[in-house]
Amino acid sequence: MPVPAPVLHPPFNIVRLSHVDLHVTDLAWSRAYYVDMLGLQVTHEGNGSLYLRAMEERGHHSVVLRQADVPSVGVLGFKLFEEEDLDRAAHWFAAKGLPIAWTERPFTGRVLSTRDPWGVPLEFYARMDRLPPIHQKYALYKGVKPLRIDHFNLFSSNVDAAVAFYGEMGFRVTEYTEDAETGRLWAAWTHRKGGVHDIAFTNGTGPRLHHLAFWVPTPLNIIDLLDLMSTTGYLANIERGPGRHGISNAFFLYIRDQDGHRTEIYCSDYQTVDPDLEPIRWDLKDPQRQTLWGAPAPRSWFELGSVFQGAALQDSDLKATPIIAP
Repeated sequence: MPVPAPVLHPPFNIVRLSHVDLHVTDLAWSRAYYVDMLGLQVTHEGNGSLYLRAMEERGHHSVVLRQADVPSVGVLGFKLFEEEDLDRAAHWFAAKGLPIAWTERPFTGRVLSTRDPWGVPLEFYARMDRLPPIHQKYALYKGVKPLRIDHFNLFSSNVDAAVAFYGEMGFRVTEYTEDAETGRLWAAWTHRKGGVHDIAFTNGTGPRLHHLAFWVPTPLNIIDLLDLMSTTGYLANIERGPGRHGISNAFFLYIRDQDGHRTEIYCSDYQTVDPDLEPIRWDLKDPQRQTLWGAPAPRSWFELGSVFQGAALQDSDLKATPIIAP
């Protein structure tokens, strides 16, 4: 299937991805991992929850960790341009026959809760509490020095359908992987904020969260993190990398916490602001698609992901496979 034409005037205006709600089985362990080791900043703690932001973020939080009996993902959040966009979004999702509810969230104004057609829990807001800037408080920088949340990547049982649905909301495709035998999309990268992606979709059993990603200053920060993880008890949490993607041109590292939630540490992609920017096509069998240089991805990277609360899993019928490390 061809990549759909971009919708340049969507029914409501999504500015960017905003936050993720991760359910974890040991909040103290997760605090040590995400705060002490990675370097995210605590903005609120209490009632079994931990709110975190990165160094350049002015919104109250981009990650919420919640104590739970089993690991899962509670919601993916997106910021809208203005309050009126919330009502436009509610009308659009209701017209699609999808559930809508107005939800109370700490540190946030009106919140619209819904799900996409595959059950992924989504929420939208226009106003979140703003915090003082800390990007020049260099004494606070530690770990990998995370600057901002960059994107989500989801396993999808039908990437073509996911791209079409999110495309109606104004997400524009920057790069995609096509299976030459079927002509179907195996993966696609879509954005709102002018980077390579805010949300991407990868073929597989879904919906599941493949990873969230944080932008860091330089590749050297990733090397420093590897030294830190390998000498402080987190060696087994390193899954893949470092390396450079063909898609997005990003320098990367993938790590997984003890609950299996995967984080990509990420830098060096490119600007995609122009509305007439042509998507870049990659063939699924191109060995430099996923890894321009570095070791091929391990099998875990293609098979393991975090489940969404309340979403039923469905296998993909596209059985094409990329290059997988032994």
